[in-house]
Amino acid sequence: MSACFLQVPMVASIPSTSHSLKNRNLRSVCSCIGFRSSSAQIPMPPVNPNDPFLSKLASVAATSPETLFNRPVNSDTPPYLDIFDSPTLMASPAQVERSVQYNEHNPTSPPPDLPSLLLHGRIVYIGMPLVPAVTELVIAELMYLQWMDPKAPIYMYVNSTGTTRDDGESVGMEAEGFAIYDAMMQLKNEVHTVGVGAAIGHACLLLSAGSKGNRSMMPHSKAMIQQPRVPSSGLMPASDVLIRAKEAVTNRDTLIKLLAKHTENSEETIRTAMRRPFYMDGTRAKEFGVIDKILWRGQESIIADVGAPEEWDKKAGIKSVDSF
Repeated sequence: MSACFLQVPMVASIPSTSHSLKNRNLRSVCSCIGFRSSSAQIPMPPVNPNDPFLSKLASVAATSPETLFNRPVNSDTPPYLDIFDSPTLMASPAQVERSVQYNEHNPTSPPPDLPSLLLHGRIVYIGMPLVPAVTELVIAELMYLQWMDPKAPIYMYVNSTGTTRDDGESVGMEAEGFAIYDAMMQLKNEVHTVGVGAAIGHACLLLSAGSKGNRSMMPHSKAMIQQPRVPSSGLMPASDVLIRAKEAVTNRDTLIKLLAKHTENSEETIRTAMRRPFYMDGTRAKEFGVIDKILWRGQESIIADVGAPEEWDKKAGIKSVDSF
C-alpha cells in the first residue's frame, strides 16, 4: 500500500489576532479533523480504533481542542503525553492513509486528520507492527520533519510489536526495522524516543536508538528483546529453508551488535538475554540501558525532595545504634 505524507504548517503559523478568531479556528480544526459531526468532506483516515494514545488524543480534541494548540514552549514533557495515561499493548495492524487535500501555504487551514495533527507536533507515532507500509510512512515523516527544521528535535512514540504480532507470528521482514533505524541514524535532528505501550524486538531497538539522555518510557510501558523469527517455510524445498535460517542468524547477530552499541552492554550479555524473550518494565529497561528515564509526571521531583532516612531520624530525635 502506498502511503503519502502531508506538509503541515508549524504551530507558530496559527493566527491569534483575537480571542473570537482563535475560537473559530479551533472549532474549524475539530470539524476538519473529524472529531465532531460536521458537513466537512475531508474523511478521517482509517486508524486502529483500539489504539489508546490516538483514542485519548481524539477525545481531548473533541472536548477541549484549545489544550492541543496552547502548548507550553519549553516543556520537559514530549508533545501531547501530558494528556495521555495508562498505555496498553497495540496488537493488531491497521491501515494508514493520508488525505491529499491540504494547502500548506494557507495557515488558517488545520491538519485534516489525526495522523497529520501528530506530525504537526513533530511526532512520528509507530503504533503498528513494522510492515512495509509503516516503514514507508515513518521514513517519509522523518525526512519531512528534517526538511522542515533540521535543528528541532523529532519525537518518536513507540507502541509496536516489531516485525511480529503479539502472538509471535512474523508479519514483516527484519529489514523493515533496520530501514527505520538507518533513517534515524542519518538525521541531523535529535530523535527523542518514548515508549508508550510496548516496544518488542526491533521496536525495542528503535526505542534504544534515540538521542542519548532523551530515551524514555511511560511508567506502565514494556520493552522486550527476542531473537528474530524465521518466516513460515510453507512448501519451500529444504535448501531454501536452510538459506532462510542462515539469514535469520545473520539478522540476529546484527540486532545483537546494535543493541550492545546503544545499551552499552557487551554482545555476550545481549546474546544471553535474547535466548528467550526478555521482558523489561521501565525500571529494568533503564538499568539495562534501553532508556535513560521514566516519565513519572512529576513524581521524580517529589521523590528528590524527600529527605534521607537519617535526616528523618534526626528530626524525630532518634539516634542510631552506631552513635552510642
